[in-house]
Amino acid sequence: MLRYVIGVDVGTTGAKTLLVDERGRVAAGAFDEYPLLVPRPGWAEQEPDAWYEATIHGIRKVVAQAGIRPDQVAALSLSGQMHGSVFVDRSGQVIRRPLLWCDVRTAEEVRAINEAVGRQRMVAIAGSPAMEGFTAPKVLWLRRHEPAHFDRIASVLLPKDYVRFRLTGELATEVSDAAGSAMFDVERGVWAPEVLEVVGLRPDQLPRVLRSVDVAGGLTRAAAEASGLPPGTPVVAGGADNACGAVGAGVVRPGRAHVSIGSSGVLVTFAATPSRDGGGRVHTFNHAVPGAWYVMGVMLAAGLSLRWVRDHLGQAERAVAELTGMDAYDLLTREAAISPPGARGLWFLPYLNGERTPHADPYARGVWFGLSAAHSRADLIRSVLEGVAFGLRDSLEVFREMGIEVKELRAIGGGGKSPLWRRVLADVLGVPIARLNVDEGPAYGAALLAGAGVGIWPNVAEASDASVTPVETVEPGEASDDYRARYRIFRSLYAALKESFREAAAISEATNP
Repeated sequence: MLRYVIGVDVGTTGAKTLLVDERGRVAAGAFDEYPLLVPRPGWAEQEPDAWYEATIHGIRKVVAQAGIRPDQVAALSLSGQMHGSVFVDRSGQVIRRPLLWCDVRTAEEVRAINEAVGRQRMVAIAGSPAMEGFTAPKVLWLRRHEPAHFDRIASVLLPKDYVRFRLTGELATEVSDAAGSAMFDVERGVWAPEVLEVVGLRPDQLPRVLRSVDVAGGLTRAAAEASGLPPGTPVVAGGADNACGAVGAGVVRPGRAHVSIGSSGVLVTFAATPSRDGGGRVHTFNHAVPGAWYVMGVMLAAGLSLRWVRDHLGQAERAVAELTGMDAYDLLTREAAISPPGARGLWFLPYLNGERTPHADPYARGVWFGLSAAHSRADLIRSVLEGVAFGLRDSLEVFREMGIEVKELRAIGGGGKSPLWRRVLADVLGVPIARLNVDEGPAYGAALLAGAGVGIWPNVAEASDASVTPVETVEPGEASDDYRARYRIFRSLYAALKESFREAAAISEATNP
């Protein structure tokens, strides 16, 4: 009888659930949305019950879709949005709505942590300085602004760990998600006392830390009844969404990396040792592969830049898409292909929401540079594709400075499905870009972790290698030399505009308080 595993990604917009068989094939999938709550500008919260209910609904849906018996599900595992903070009291009740990764109310707390611990010391401990999205500043914010809630904390969980708690009754996390909290020692694999002291937590207020492949517990009778699976079905610890995305893309061995272009852009590479960037420009976190790490660069407006073009310059494409069912992005990239490499001397800085890697600058903004009356809309669109690729090259250059060699990049996410964007990425980055046989994101990686956790595959690397293979590779082409010269100009533009970005923000704040 064929065995199956389930992977659930507890994301920001909804929960994606996949049913995967023991040969690594996706048998069924589901996506259940839930709302993002924004009580004030810059705040972002969600209802944890919505995560759990979407998970339960997704499990029921994929089992029904595939028409299998519930006892054919050997295990399930979870991936989830990183950095969120679920504050739980002694009775297991959520104290207040969690603050999510995209909540930026904690600027003062970030400064306090980095000053108290030391920015370089934070990089040495946590693999990154504290940032607004991370968990530690959220804990300190609660202590400062809602002390009555802070005093009730019995445990601080990450989003997917809260869902697992509801499924199993066990309070636990695992190394890859703990690493993104800024309260975890990424080299020693333990909670970091120096940071806990600053935010005001005791070690017993944080959950035990497992490996991503460890079985965290079995389904409780209540969770089994709700999901339709047998009681005691193993629930494997799982991983952070970026770690699970790496597993699902085959980034489980040295030399491999993946580039993901969704709203944001992420470049993730495997690391056999916890190598850190002294400037804290990229993040070094524990991998879902036991005993390994990954290094990650993040840009904030990758696919979001092309979405801006679609929404504001692509009204015709949107209308055609609505009438024909064609994809508006495909129509835009077809037009971009008319423009030659280099977009006829046009550069785009993709800093629509500020930038993280390598600048960590919330004031940076988008710029078209070199625009002339001779440029067409095709040039504008192509320059956006190239600008995102240049932004991702910033991360690749940091990797190289750290001595990390990337021999092959695997493209996932919406941007990775575009042949033109893959060609631009290969030429700009100077690395072969591979498209994969499966592109299901973190939920697929979580499913592979579930299988490795219960012995369907011997380990995570073999699970990934057996299931994920490149099906098409784009080699760097003739345009690579030209792009190297253009990248130098791209790099110089931010340096020239950095102070102007800050001055412009100050003027805007003064005139539009």
